[in-house]
Amino acid sequence: MLTIEDPQGPEALDAVRALCWDYLDVLRGLGGIDAEIVTQAYPPEKYAAIMENLALEHAPPAGGIRLARLNGRPVGCGMFHTLAPGTAEIKRVYVAPAARGTGAGRALMEELIATCRASGFERILMDTGRPLVAAQRLYDALGFRRRGPYQEMPGWVRDNLIYFEMELADDR
Repeated sequence: MLTIEDPQGPEALDAVRALCWDYLDVLRGLGGIDAEIVTQAYPPEKYAAIMENLALEHAPPAGGIRLARLNGRPVGCGMFHTLAPGTAEIKRVYVAPAARGTGAGRALMEELIATCRASGFERILMDTGRPLVAAQRLYDALGFRRRGPYQEMPGWVRDNLIYFEMELADDR
């Protein structure tokens, strides 16, 4: 059974951190320019600090973290934080290889979108690497639209990422 939870307590947050480290390894494993982008954006000390402060940097109401479990086992994660007033940025959506095809990625994204909406955000921004085609297809299917970069970055980085935006309807 697949469940999506708001990770509470050290065990659940450690599971999210472990998944985030696995995700970083996957991105580095892409090689070439994609590995270089990740290495430049997240040198080891910086990524370790992000992991250490994960719960604080993504604390409600300005953010959130979700953990996917399959039969009780942690298999995926995703998070968001406030990028600007009314705008959330989704980060580190990752599903372990053994859980791909189970709907975990879609369930994580649907929960992150719903939480952003319930938290009062008006839009969501995110990006992903060009080689991550399955992620791009999922974001397209969920109704994100492709757009240009939403933050300043060097051209060699900017041109190798795909950017997404979703306007959140105010249906409250």
